Amino acid sequence: MTIVVEKLELGGTGRTVMVKDTIDIAGHPTRASSRALEEAHDAERHADVVQALLDAGCRITGKTSLHELAFGTTGLNAWTGTAENPRYPGRVPGGSSSGSAAAVAAGLCDFSLGTDTGGSVRVPAACCGVFGLKPTFGRVSRAGVMPAQTSLDCVGPFAASIDLLIEAMAVIDPSFKALPDVSGIRIGVVPVDANPEVQAALDAVLEASDFELHSVPLPGMQAAYDAGLAVINRETWNACGHLVETGLVGADVASRLLAASKTTDAALAEAEAIRAAFTAEVDAALARCPILALPTMPDYPARVADAADTRAAIGMTAFVRPFNLTGHPALSIPFEGVSKLPVGLQLVAAKGADELLCAVACELVRRLEQ
Repeated sequence: MTIVVEKLELGGTGRTVMVKDTIDIAGHPTRASSRALEEAHDAERHADVVQALLDAGCRITGKTSLHELAFGTTGLNAWTGTAENPRYPGRVPGGSSSGSAAAVAAGLCDFSLGTDTGGSVRVPAACCGVFGLKPTFGRVSRAGVMPAQTSLDCVGPFAASIDLLIEAMAVIDPSFKALPDVSGIRIGVVPVDANPEVQAALDAVLEASDFELHSVPLPGMQAAYDAGLAVINRETWNACGHLVETGLVGADVASRLLAASKTTDAALAEAEAIRAAFTAEVDAALARCPILALPTMPDYPARVADAADTRAAIGMTAFVRPFNLTGHPALSIPFEGVSKLPVGLQLVAAKGADELLCAVACELVRRLEQ
C-alpha cells in the first residue's frame, strides 16, 4: 500500500509538502509510477512549482505514487502498489493523483501537489475526504511537469483544510491575490444524474450554506465529457505511447494507450468544436451565477476489490472532466453521505477567478461550522 514512492528531505523548516511523481525534483528521477520509467535519468532542474515551494521555505518530504503515467481514475497500481485510502479503508483512493491525496488524508504532510488532466486532483480529493483544487488552465506553471505538452493538465494542491489549500495556492501561484468579498454571491446548482445519497448530502450542504441558489442546467456536459476524453487520449498517446513497446507498462494502462492511439483527427477536430461551444455555455452560466455547484463524483468511491477493470471506473470523472476541457478553475470540498462514505462538492468559477472560488469555498465551510 504505497503512498510515498521516495522519501526526501529538501528545503526549509516551513510547511511539509509531498509532490506527485510527475513533477521534476532536481537530482531525482520522475517515474510516474511506471516500471517503464524505472531507469529514468535524474531531473536536471526543479519544476517551477517545486522551486516555488523551496523559495517559500517549505520542506519537501516525499514523492507520491499515482495511477501509472497519470492515465487512470482509480489509483490502482500493480507496480508501486496502490495507495491506501486512509480515511475510507477498502475504497479506491482515486486517480490519478492517488498518493498525493492519501498523503494529506493520512496526515503525512501539511499539503501536497497533484496534477489534474481529467479530474486527477478533484477525484482523489473526493475519494480520500480532503480538499483539492484544479486552478484555471495555464495559471500555475507546468514547466518541469509531465507531460510537457497538454491543453488540459493543471498542477493543483491538496490539503485537509480550506485555509491550508489557499495557503498552498498562494505559494505555487505568485499572482494569487487576497480573497474577495463574497456577500451576495449567487450559486448556480447544476442538475446531474448522481447516486441519490450523494445528491441528498450535497443538496443539504447547499441549503445550509445560506447562499442564494439557482438551477443552472449545462446541457452540453455529456458532449464535453466525451470530447475531453478524445483530447486526453490523443495527448496522452503523444506523450507516453512510445512506452508501450517496452512491454513494461501495466496491462490496464497499456490497453488504454493502445485504444487511445486510434483517436482520429476527425474526432479531435470535433472535440475542439465542442470545447468552444461548451466553454461558451459555461461562461454564460457563470455570467448569471459566479459560482457553479455540482457533485465531484456521481457515486461513492468503488471498493478496491471491485475496481480492477479501470475502464469500467472511467465514469468517476463524468462531472469533472468537462471543466478540464474548458479550463475553468474547480475545487472539491469533502463531505459524507448517509452511508458515512465520502462525497465531494465541486465548485466552479470563471477563468482567472481562482481567488473568488477559494473565497466562496472558505465562506461555505465557515457557515457550516457555525
